[in-house]
Amino acid sequence: MYRQLRGGERMIIEAKKNKESASSDSGAIVIAAQNLSKKFGEHVTALDGANFEIKAGEFISLVGPSGCGKSTMLRLVAGLIEKTTGEMIVNGEVVSKPRTDVGMMFQKAVLLDWRTALENVLLPIEIRRKITQEDKQQAIDALDLVGLKGFEFHFPKQLSGGMQQRVALARLVLTGAKIMLMDEPFGALDEFTRERLNVELLRIIGELSATTLFVTHNIQEAIFLADRVMVMTPRPGRIAKVIDVGLKKPRDISIQTSHEFNVLVEQVRDVFGEH
Repeated sequence: MYRQLRGGERMIIEAKKNKESASSDSGAIVIAAQNLSKKFGEHVTALDGANFEIKAGEFISLVGPSGCGKSTMLRLVAGLIEKTTGEMIVNGEVVSKPRTDVGMMFQKAVLLDWRTALENVLLPIEIRRKITQEDKQQAIDALDLVGLKGFEFHFPKQLSGGMQQRVALARLVLTGAKIMLMDEPFGALDEFTRERLNVELLRIIGELSATTLFVTHNIQEAIFLADRVMVMTPRPGRIAKVIDVGLKKPRDISIQTSHEFNVLVEQVRDVFGEH
């Protein structure tokens, strides 16, 4: 019976099992910043005095102007760079080095041209150890989950920009990380493709019950995806306000025309106007 399930369905079932086993952690704080600051050199303060908490399973959008420290924040969570002052805590531990329980997705898909979609998804595992048949099946399942069933053996040049980002998302899913950091993953795509992928992302994140921190310049995208929106000031980057979205999920793209949605858009814009 299990073998008759589609790959994506197998991943969903596994995610539901993980969700049930972690039900006692519902509402637990998994990411916390305490007076967190980051300077580059002596004169550039990218992030200044950030304080926030993110609960397990939350989707948080981080929105602000270019150079306000959004990407810096993600790298601090992932342990890719060192803080200057304050503390970054992930899953109860002070971040002091790159973490394996955190996955990251960038604006560019960063696929190797000579590797198929399946091989690109498997690359992080291949770097660490020998790939097993189970790994291959899980990678196929991940591609199925993101809507790329049948494209496992296509090369990047045979895929559209949106499909390449789906490959990158499948690679992130395969890491098994319950904390997902996304640095403008759809920023380079056209508006129609971006909207489709936003809807798909909400579905996938919901099925995996992942905690997500999502960077974007797009206010509508930030609100559509998030449970809460953290609005940042221009450099030095500070968290100016955290706005609760409060819109029910799942969401359809048509919600962006609703009065409630556009009130939220104006709230974010008002915060920008104050800074």
